[in-house]
Amino acid sequence: MKAKNSATVTTGVSVRGPGRADGLWGNGPLLASLGVVAFSLSFPGTVFALDGFGPWTATGLRGVIAAALAGTALLWARPPVPARHDWAGITVVALGCALGFPLLTTLALQTTSASHSAVVIGALPMATAVISTLRTGNRPSWAFWCAAAAGGAVVVGFALLQSNGVPGIGDLYLVAALVVCAAGYAEGGRLSSRIPGWQVIAWGVLLAAPVNLVVTIAALPMEPVHLSARGVAGLLYIAAASQFLGFVVWYRGMALMGVTRASQLQLMQPLLTLVWAVLLLGEPFSPDVVVAAVLVLACVALTQRTRA
Repeated sequence: MKAKNSATVTTGVSVRGPGRADGLWGNGPLLASLGVVAFSLSFPGTVFALDGFGPWTATGLRGVIAAALAGTALLWARPPVPARHDWAGITVVALGCALGFPLLTTLALQTTSASHSAVVIGALPMATAVISTLRTGNRPSWAFWCAAAAGGAVVVGFALLQSNGVPGIGDLYLVAALVVCAAGYAEGGRLSSRIPGWQVIAWGVLLAAPVNLVVTIAALPMEPVHLSARGVAGLLYIAAASQFLGFVVWYRGMALMGVTRASQLQLMQPLLTLVWAVLLLGEPFSPDVVVAAVLVLACVALTQRTRA
């Protein structure tokens, strides 16, 4: 009788040992990094979308298009429906990542720049780690927490410096967005340890689809639509990449690396967004960005070297 020395995950990918798959799909840091790159373009993509659509219309259409992609993927793969006890976590993913974060950040970008929004949302990894710890009972080391807190402090301090120390309504939207998104990230990462990550976000996006459809139908008569290549391109990006495909690789990376450690890679996201804001949106470049980049990247390197 053959010894069972290998396992198979639900995607059908052969794995060697717990949590490790062959090839690209088993490279947690690379997959998580691809997710960070995809998300780093979300704010510029949203600014593009707002050129042609109102904030509520853009948010609703974003969710509807993402749901169409997710539904197509589920119909093609025909995975089993998640167990009853998993739907609470999928609901958190839907509320945080498919409803709350898209709407709140879109509203914020009407009054704040993409670069300012990026550094405020830079506190997201710390919030994700805290929520994940409370949810799972894990206890990362003190060195890990100190490095993560330092990185979060750098990006939050940078955001306050940019706004002269007085947070505006856009900052309040952004803080609310990072809290609900952190909850969605933490739950998605937890579920991805036993359900393929692409299925977690696909079911979450589908669960949010009726709400996004109602928002779209209600907003379209109220907000003018000015179709343009820039607006349509931005909408398609935030729907396909920001709302679905980015999560596919991000949740897989979190499943392989662990939620708290993978979340620290996202400290690089605000810096990447700042670069895109300069290159794509023509926003002014400040020397403060260089200082923040060096400090944040140092924190990222330290958290990755610190065992959870």
